[in-house]
Amino acid sequence: MSNNSSKLNPLSVWALAAGGMVGGGIYTVLGVVIAVSAQWTWLAFVLTGLIAIPSAYSYVFLTNKFHEEGGAFVFLEKVNDKKMAGNLSWLLIIGYVLTISVYAYAFGHYLSFAFHGNPLLMRLLAAGIVIALILLNLAGVGKLTNVEIIIVSVNLLVLLALGIYGLANWDTSQLTAGISPRPIWSSLIGGASIFMAYEGFQLLTYEYDKIKNPEKSFMPTLMSAVIFVVILYAVVALGATMVGGATSMISFKEIALSISAESAFGKTGLIVMTVAAGFATAAAINSTLFSTANLSKRIASKNELPSWFDHTNKNDVPDRSIIVLGTLAGTLAIVGSLSSLVEAASLAFLFTFGIVNWIAYRESEKRKWIPLMGIIIGILVGVALIFRLVISKPVALGGILAVVLLIIMGRPYLLKKKEKTQQKAQEDEN
Repeated sequence: MSNNSSKLNPLSVWALAAGGMVGGGIYTVLGVVIAVSAQWTWLAFVLTGLIAIPSAYSYVFLTNKFHEEGGAFVFLEKVNDKKMAGNLSWLLIIGYVLTISVYAYAFGHYLSFAFHGNPLLMRLLAAGIVIALILLNLAGVGKLTNVEIIIVSVNLLVLLALGIYGLANWDTSQLTAGISPRPIWSSLIGGASIFMAYEGFQLLTYEYDKIKNPEKSFMPTLMSAVIFVVILYAVVALGATMVGGATSMISFKEIALSISAESAFGKTGLIVMTVAAGFATAAAINSTLFSTANLSKRIASKNELPSWFDHTNKNDVPDRSIIVLGTLAGTLAIVGSLSSLVEAASLAFLFTFGIVNWIAYRESEKRKWIPLMGIIIGILVGVALIFRLVISKPVALGGILAVVLLIIMGRPYLLKKKEKTQQKAQEDEN
């Protein structure tokens, strides 16, 4: 337990939660959702926000109830579903790896575009930032809270400025410029495709012991951060597209916000947005890698991951977890496509948030309608995403299902084999 003077105050928690979502969120997914939902992109963000808001409530409610950091894994342990906790923890880690790869992919694209680079430079930059942050974390300086808060503050101001500028130059024809208008139901499919843009707030539940007076402050702080981000996403989705135009935003979906900023403010806008995107995505990679590695260590200490992941270096850093997770994410950023990575991560987090909302619904004595709302909308969005994957990316969906089956069937075998090896080693010692 941290000293009270060094704990995170509500403003810091708010900034880190908002930054955890926005840092990699809208920079990576805006072009993807415009391609699907066009003029209804803003509604796609609002619909998925209606899952994120009750999910944030559920996460805080359960964290305060159990007084323990650890998120979904701990919640399932506390309600005596350890088998599901183990399975979900592996799926959650995969979701985080996919998320890191998306952030690295976006980092590479934004910087490569600014320097007129080619696809090779983009891949090198994506791999390079992951390697740099692996080394930073191994050195024991991965969690730089004050630096993250500064990056978040600047990042939010830049996005707000672009969104408000676009709204001030209101032109709804730009929302469908060069493309066919989409039906309103496309917002459901578009939102399903980019749900991962909201996942970052849950990282704060892993910092529960570091939050000042969490029983009183955590709920209003996290809820207000998520609501703010939902509004911000809707404003930016409208404003940025009104400035950049739908065709350009889709053609350059990996760097949609830079295209919009350049249209609005010329080269200055391009430079400012590229710098903001670079710092935001790098900070998102760093915080996600740091939190996921520590989560992996915690899960390994509970014997739900091989004990190999429980190892720490001289800086008390879970070095093996950081290296393995970072390497996997960097590899996916090099070989993957943006849409596939985003949709796979979104499906993983939709399932995770659904489980958390279900636990909160079961454990609540009042306000049960809040997690229930998250469950119902989450099911609708999840079905929409699976339908989209069946139609457009059956191979990707098959890969996701194969990973899930591997977790369900392979995890018990791997852990049982590890247990037998440990027993044999003990017998040999005796």
